[in-house]
Amino acid sequence: MKHGFLKVAAAAPELRVADPMFNAEKIIETMQQANDKGVKLLVFPELSLTGVTCGDLFYQNTLLRGSAAALDKVVDASAGMDMLVFVGLPVEKGSKVYDCAAAVCNGELLGLVPMTNPGDKHFTPACGCVDELYFADEPVFFGSKLLFENAVMPDLKVAVQVGGDLSAPTVPASEHALAGATVIAQMAGFPMSMDSAMVNTCGQKVQSRKLKTASILAAPGFGESSTDATYSGLCVVAENGQILAKAEDGCTFVSTEIDVELLVSARRRAQGFDGCCCEYTMVGWGEELVDTELTRPFGKYPYRPADEADYHEAAKRLLRMQASSLVRRMEYAGLKHPVVGISGGVDSTLAVIICAEAVKMMGLPADYVTAVTMPCFGTTDRTKSNAIIVSEQLGATVRVIDIGDSVMQHFKDIDHDPENRNVVYENAQARERTQILMDVANGFADGGIHVGTEDMSEFADGWCTYNGDHISMYDVNAGSTKTMVQMVVRYVAETTEDKVLADALFDVLDTPVSPELLPPTRNGEIAQKSEESVGPYNLQDFFLYYLVENGFTPGKVLRLADIAYGDEFDHDTLKKWLRSYCRRLFSQQFKRSCLQDGPTLVGFSLSPRTGFLMPSDGSNALYLQMVDELE
Repeated sequence: MKHGFLKVAAAAPELRVADPMFNAEKIIETMQQANDKGVKLLVFPELSLTGVTCGDLFYQNTLLRGSAAALDKVVDASAGMDMLVFVGLPVEKGSKVYDCAAAVCNGELLGLVPMTNPGDKHFTPACGCVDELYFADEPVFFGSKLLFENAVMPDLKVAVQVGGDLSAPTVPASEHALAGATVIAQMAGFPMSMDSAMVNTCGQKVQSRKLKTASILAAPGFGESSTDATYSGLCVVAENGQILAKAEDGCTFVSTEIDVELLVSARRRAQGFDGCCCEYTMVGWGEELVDTELTRPFGKYPYRPADEADYHEAAKRLLRMQASSLVRRMEYAGLKHPVVGISGGVDSTLAVIICAEAVKMMGLPADYVTAVTMPCFGTTDRTKSNAIIVSEQLGATVRVIDIGDSVMQHFKDIDHDPENRNVVYENAQARERTQILMDVANGFADGGIHVGTEDMSEFADGWCTYNGDHISMYDVNAGSTKTMVQMVVRYVAETTEDKVLADALFDVLDTPVSPELLPPTRNGEIAQKSEESVGPYNLQDFFLYYLVENGFTPGKVLRLADIAYGDEFDHDTLKKWLRSYCRRLFSQQFKRSCLQDGPTLVGFSLSPRTGFLMPSDGSNALYLQMVDELE
């Protein structure tokens, strides 16, 4: 449970219809198996102590008393297990029978949660109130508005849905989430059908995303009566729109880890999750904070689709979004000529692709795009060649404007020695390029716009020249990270029928990222490589997602980086680049405080108007201290 991680499981063990003691034994075996794995939350299907297909037997005292005795056995067996377990059974209360989830932990029955929607004619739907019911001669909470709050992780609040509640027009889970529940135990009772796995898996994915929850679903498996249906034992664990684990094999057990801190972070950025739980009764559980062993994968590219098979569709959509945003800006301002500076790097390559797509969408000729390459002291033949090839193959008008003489004149004007290759030497080139691009755009009688190329990763680490490549009239890459930019360029390379264009794009992807502001090596190779100064952009995007967007502590981010990148970087290297990132994140905020317009593409941006906001004078001392204290 350290860093907000919790090992959870869903299980559909073997059962016999109307044989509670046999079912209790199987449930206890599963509990022991889960406890040995370090599981802290275990969910069984609806009516797991009896089976969902008992019919009118649910009215019989024999089955009701037998299931109560079986629950007692489960409660006793849970002693010594610091694990919250949900099992299902019919519960009599007066002249009515309720379909209930029993919450069990460490030898104690914490509460009974009845189904609130009439999913089965045999059961009475619960009212909203919470009262007490004497069960085995002991008072126990009874009601649908129960939240089970962990004693050592207060953000871990678990609610439960039973049977028909899962498919009701208004699901109780919405109310539970608004009251503060971060995890929903889904005790299902549906039979298997041709599309039941797909429908219910998608349902868990959508609901967990909408409610910013983790969802643990267990459905009945083999052993249920096949009189009118068959049952598959579908078990699913979802977290904020992502399926973490899934199985359907009749007698199913799946386990993984959910991240409660991730869910809380998502809710902080959303609206409406105020955690007002005045109508709910809180029931405590849990005794100790443990370091959960992580078995779930953490990908290297959080800003790309989790399934690489989906990246073409994602890239296509991103390209469409960026081009559509540029079209909207150009049409609104009455402009027809996008002007973009091309360097042969991946960012400017994508920008010129977007410009070409935009004029196509507007019904304008391809040569209305003006691609300007401005060689100077650091430009290499390789990048200059790629920039021109890509632009020409897209039909753009290419202009080559050598800025060497103008920059040297500028050095003379400000009395700067060109042999002094300090920040003045570098930034003068970037600012001269921006001036040219804006003036070229202003020169079109029917309107031009300087389209920026900087991406969100570079804005985050401040790897851009203030009022140089940092600024433009509209930045199509402002909401795209470096790894997203690379993904879209690769998509274009892999799908274009133009082999010359494809070869150039692949070479762009293989070219080291560089601002090319220092002279090349004697062999004509790039001397100034960005990643040697600010760290690998794969890592930077990883830090951006977990440290900035989700607000995780440096310790947690380093832990996840060790898992994701352990095969590529050692621990000390990851720590070095994390420290560098924390330092630059704060020191470079002044550049982000005045960024130009650009489309938000992933629901997160660094826009000073609607994105991530922080003061330009904030101190990084706390973050650096936390990094330095890490082992």
